Amino acid sequence: YIYLYNVLLILRVNSTLSYFYFFCPDKMPGLQPWTPGHNEAHRVTIGYGRKVILTSSVTVHSIEILNGGKLVIADSNRPIFLRAKHILIGNKGELHIGSPECPYKGNLTISLFGRSDDTEVEHSYFGRKYIGVGTGGTLEIHGEKKLSWTFLNKTLHPGQGNENSYHFERSWGNRGIIIHVINPKTGDVLHTDRFDTYRSKDESRRLAQYVDEVETGQILAMVVNDEGSNNLEDLAKKALTKLGSQHFHRLGFRCDEVVCVCVCVHPPGKPAYLHIGEEVDGVDMRAEVGLLTRNILIRGEMEPTCYGNEACKFFSFDTFGGHLKRGFRSVHVEGVEFKHMGQQSMGHYPVHFHMNGDVDKKGGYDPPTYVKDLSIHHTFSRCVTVHGTNGLLVKDVVGYDALGHCFFTEDGPEERNTFDHCLGLLVKASTLLPSDRDSKMCRDITNGAYPGYVAKPRQDCSATSTFWMANPNNNLINCAAAGSEETGFWFIFHHVPTGPSEGMYSPGKSEHTPMGLFINNRAHSNYRAGMILDHGVKTTEANAKDKRPYLSLVGARYSPHQDADPFKPRVPALVHHFVAYKNQDHGAWLRGGDVWFADNGIGLTLASGGTFPDDDGSRQEVKNTLFVGESRNRGMPDLIDQSWGPGGLDHLGRSLPRGVDFPIRGMQIYDGPINIQNCTFRKFIALDGRHTSAFGFRLNNSWQSCPNNNVTDITFDDITSRVFFGEPGPWFNKMEMDGDKTTVFHDIDGSVSEYPGAFLVKEDNWLLRHPDCIDIPDWRAAICSGHYAQIYVQTRNPANLNMKMVKDEYPDKPLELVGALGKRNHYQQFQPVVMLGKGYTMHWDQAAPAEVTIWLINFNRNDWINIGICYPKGTEFTIISDIHNRLTKETRKTGVFMRTTQREKMGHSHQTRGYYYWEEDTGLLFLKIKAHNEKEDFAFCSVKGCERVKIKALIPPGSGPSDCMAEAYPRYTEMPVIDVPMPKKLPRSKLVIKQRKHISLSLLYISLTPCSCMHAHMMLFHLLEQFEFPHKFKCH
Repeated sequence: YIYLYNVLLILRVNSTLSYFYFFCPDKMPGLQPWTPGHNEAHRVTIGYGRKVILTSSVTVHSIEILNGGKLVIADSNRPIFLRAKHILIGNKGELHIGSPECPYKGNLTISLFGRSDDTEVEHSYFGRKYIGVGTGGTLEIHGEKKLSWTFLNKTLHPGQGNENSYHFERSWGNRGIIIHVINPKTGDVLHTDRFDTYRSKDESRRLAQYVDEVETGQILAMVVNDEGSNNLEDLAKKALTKLGSQHFHRLGFRCDEVVCVCVCVHPPGKPAYLHIGEEVDGVDMRAEVGLLTRNILIRGEMEPTCYGNEACKFFSFDTFGGHLKRGFRSVHVEGVEFKHMGQQSMGHYPVHFHMNGDVDKKGGYDPPTYVKDLSIHHTFSRCVTVHGTNGLLVKDVVGYDALGHCFFTEDGPEERNTFDHCLGLLVKASTLLPSDRDSKMCRDITNGAYPGYVAKPRQDCSATSTFWMANPNNNLINCAAAGSEETGFWFIFHHVPTGPSEGMYSPGKSEHTPMGLFINNRAHSNYRAGMILDHGVKTTEANAKDKRPYLSLVGARYSPHQDADPFKPRVPALVHHFVAYKNQDHGAWLRGGDVWFADNGIGLTLASGGTFPDDDGSRQEVKNTLFVGESRNRGMPDLIDQSWGPGGLDHLGRSLPRGVDFPIRGMQIYDGPINIQNCTFRKFIALDGRHTSAFGFRLNNSWQSCPNNNVTDITFDDITSRVFFGEPGPWFNKMEMDGDKTTVFHDIDGSVSEYPGAFLVKEDNWLLRHPDCIDIPDWRAAICSGHYAQIYVQTRNPANLNMKMVKDEYPDKPLELVGALGKRNHYQQFQPVVMLGKGYTMHWDQAAPAEVTIWLINFNRNDWINIGICYPKGTEFTIISDIHNRLTKETRKTGVFMRTTQREKMGHSHQTRGYYYWEEDTGLLFLKIKAHNEKEDFAFCSVKGCERVKIKALIPPGSGPSDCMAEAYPRYTEMPVIDVPMPKKLPRSKLVIKQRKHISLSLLYISLTPCSCMHAHMMLFHLLEQFEFPHKFKCH
């Protein structure tokens, strides 16, 4: 048995040594010591199988490792400082600093020096001042694992120190100062000691030495037992003062209540602002706390000021930092601090994966490529750039104080990359791309623009984002974005791949690619929005037709489908558990679900695919969401930003999104269709001079509004206004744009209006009203019932005219529309919402257009309206119907309209043959517009395509404005008819409705001409009876 025991022991020792050598690269046998000394002109090449270990500090011109060469950095108790202009790891070259199983524990600094105006020829691919990993190269850097970032666990007020309470066990031991050394990650007590500074000065000196030797980053908890001040000398007091403690004097005597002072070794200064460390009104507003220091530092050496390049127009400091770029065999980097990295030039970023293809197991990488536990701060060009690379893991990375998009995917084909538990703070504008630039840069930098280009910064540029996703098929999990000059998370679309990735996918693929995971992310304190899922980049060079530079922001529409194929089933883009607060403009502009929003100017806007969604039938939903208007987190006044004023339930001063009168809205309804379900709105409090509402609408909106915008299961808590439709005044302007006038949504269960199934419409839109509608003056709204749809009226020749649309039941309440498009456009489009089964007339402020196309939107089969369109006398018509498929771009003629002399015959139309009635004495062309095909629930058009009626008119030259109001009415005035009765109000409702009194006469006399008298009598009798007014009616 003794023999067997010895054998086992020997095997174990050998196995341990082998394990140690294998996993700790600096313990591998055969490494040759390397001490090149300090010479900035020394160019070092490590190759041809040479394997060396660096054990001391070194300064050289450059290091190139290739052809089987290997450089290992020794894990030493002495700090190592390596200076070089560049380090190039070529084919079969290797650089090793620690390993996953044996992290580097020493202190290493790699300092890259050099200026942008050096006279030496730069590397054609890597440039200057870099660590470059070429094809076939290996870079393994593994520093100590630290908690990269976490949340503040207690609110920290301005000027408050970092003292905290820590409770010792009751059995303290003997008299003196007792110290516990605590692990900040786990809270474990690593070491304890007692110093009798009452009896002995030697103990005081031992205390000072002990404090100096405690490892950076640990926590010291100190308490006095009985008495400890008698021999507490200045040496010990100074040691404690260096730690930042202002309360060491408390350690002299024991108090009745034991309170100890816990100080982080080498802590930062005291906070100047409020830092929330708690949940506020149901929203997790804990501040992020990032760790910037690591035991391995890679940095760029910087000049004191900016010099010699175009960037100096915008920056006063040197922006020529170091950079790390890869085209590798194997790269794994973790536990590293990057400081002063990146350059204001394309392709030179702190951490850059460039055209690496698949770097996970799909590409044959085992283990898959990753960067983890990094801090990247005070950078001059991004944080982590993923370019033409798929399957990369970016985890536990902190980016702070960066120029340009921080976590950046570049050309469009980047997929399956995962950003897990990454934090980005304080992201500022950069000169590199139009989307990086602020307004000044956008105007001043005209490289790539066509002559005569005039920048529109808020349209072309101004999109600096913490996370910039050029392809939706990437994963963002547990990430946070705060303090961006523009946006936290931005999903952008490249219609075709750009740059070196050109041709990697077919046109339009990214717009149809399903979204990766977006789970448990948060965004706050950003200017434009917490998150945007919208827009694209210009993928063509500037030209005379479009003078904007390459990669400027343009419009795009996202419609995800299985396999990115628009003919296959839809795949919803899901946003789970997203927290957004204190964003100046929007919490988010996207499609989302399970989302939290608070203290944003506008909580959420769900924008559809536009007037004509290419992906017809898609919808947007937000479910299970909490919206908080103004939380208990009041913020702090800022002398630079004047957005401070009264607000909240207490009307006390607080930070405001834009100004004291900006209308705060929780859910901003834009176009649609959208579905809002099981959401709670809390603390939306209106003030004198400021409208605040849970539901609102986009300001100054020229676009359409969909009657299929549905809300259900809505809860309100501390709300002064559930809805506000807007009124002329600050921010709303004159309310003269078409979208301002046509707003509508459907209250499915009555949880907003307390009338289940009702529609809420703007109070003065009489195209949608009937006599039983209920006015809510405070909302500038009416609660109505009915069947609603839309028509899109496209006009050409001319396209710069205005349209007036009148419902026959309310001829004195026309809706005046100016069109959704600019007056210089080659066609115009009007987009009114209509009540089905009614008659309408259209009139123009100029001669009627020669071409009118009427699209039937949200019409189900057999839905109809009658339309009379005003034309000059002597006009001749050609009218057809067709179906246009938006997906296939195919159009099929379905029928023609024949002229009839009997207006009643219009009702006998069928799909292949319809009838129009041209009444030349009034100037009205009458048509019955009817849908002949079924449509899906959320589709704008039928299953076969969009049904249209196209009118071509030959108009006599010199015709004046086509306004037939005087001729049409009262001839075609109709009595208001309520087709859908108003629903009953919910029992135990809380909404108090103040009826607006339109008429206050005790006796009403009406005089009309004989031709309209009897018809008007019937109409007015019905109207006046419901108001219970005595009236006399006389025809004469």
